[in-house]
Amino acid sequence: MIKLIATDIDGTLLVEGSNQLNPEIYDTVLALKEKGVVFAAASGRSYTSIKRLFEPVTKEMIFVSDNGAEVTCRGYEMYSSLMNRKVLAEIVKDVRQIQDCYLMLSGKGGKTYVENIPEGFKDLLVNGYQNEVYSVEDILTEEVDAIKCAIYKERDIEQIEDYFKEKYGQQLNVVRAGDIWLDFMDFSADKGIALRQIQTSLNIRREETMVFGDNMNDLGMFKMAEHSYAVANAREEVRAAAKYIAEANVNDGVLKMMKKVLAES
Repeated sequence: MIKLIATDIDGTLLVEGSNQLNPEIYDTVLALKEKGVVFAAASGRSYTSIKRLFEPVTKEMIFVSDNGAEVTCRGYEMYSSLMNRKVLAEIVKDVRQIQDCYLMLSGKGGKTYVENIPEGFKDLLVNGYQNEVYSVEDILTEEVDAIKCAIYKERDIEQIEDYFKEKYGQQLNVVRAGDIWLDFMDFSADKGIALRQIQTSLNIRREETMVFGDNMNDLGMFKMAEHSYAVANAREEVRAAAKYIAEANVNDGVLKMMKKVLAES
C-alpha cells in the first residue's frame, strides 16, 4: 500500500514557472490523507513559493523546498542544510562576470534575495514562482542562513553548466533544475535525502513510497521509492531512470496517478 506520495512541481505538475494548479489536486490531497497517505511537494522552489501554490492544503502536507535543503510541515522545520558561505561568495563573483546570467539566493524560511536583475526575471520570480523577493545591492553583505543559490539563464544554460560543475562539483551539489536553472546546495541537501528524512520520521518504507519527477534534481527521490514515475515530458535520462512513465504535466499525469492510488486505497 502507498503511504507517501512526493512530486516535483515545475515540469512535473506544472509548466515551468506557472502558478496555477488544477484545483482538483487539493481535494485529492485531503482525500488521500483520510486514507492514510501523506503528500509532499518536493521542488527547487522556495518554501514560500510552494506554500502559496498549495494554500488550501498547507496544513495537510509536507514541503520539501530548495531541492531538499529545507523540509517543513505545519510551519515546523523538520530538516535544513546550510551552504558554505565561502564557496557561495565565489559563485556570486563568477556569476557577476557572465553576461545575461543572474543569481538567486534562498534563505531559510522561504526568503529569496537577488541583486541587479532585469524586470523580466523579477516578474518571473514574483508573479510566476510567487517568491518572497528582496532586491539588495550586494547579496554577500546580507546576513542570510543560505540554503541554496541558483543561476538563472534564459537561454543556453548548458553552455555554463559544465564550467560550474567542474569548478564547484567537489564542494557543492550542483544540479540542473530545468531549462533555465542551475542549482547549488550542500551535499546534505538533496530531494532523496529529504525524502529519507520524511520516511524515517513517519516510519514509511521505500516500498510504500511513490514519487514523480522530470529533471535531474529528481533522481535522488527515485532511489528512495519503489514506485518512481517520470512524466512523459521528462528528460530522456530521467525517463530511463524511472520505473514507470506517467502522462505529461499538461495532461495532469501526476494527478491522475494520485487519483488511482486513492481509488485503490
